[in-house]
Amino acid sequence: MQETKYRAMKYLRLSSSDGKQGESDSVGNQRKIIDEYLKTHTEIEVIGEKVDDGFSGILLVRVR
Repeated sequence: MQETKYRAMKYLRLSSSDGKQGESDSVGNQRKIIDEYLKTHTEIEVIGEKVDDGFSGILLVRVR
């Protein structure tokens, strides 16, 4: 029987408590966690990555 394959995007989002410039620690940590998960879930094919690293979801303004 053939294994079901899933196509997925990585979505990494800034933690509001991580007031850093550049890529935040939270985004880097999320990427590591996702990559570790994917090592044991070979049925998931990552087709892209979206990084939301600096915009508030409520105000749609850059977080400083």
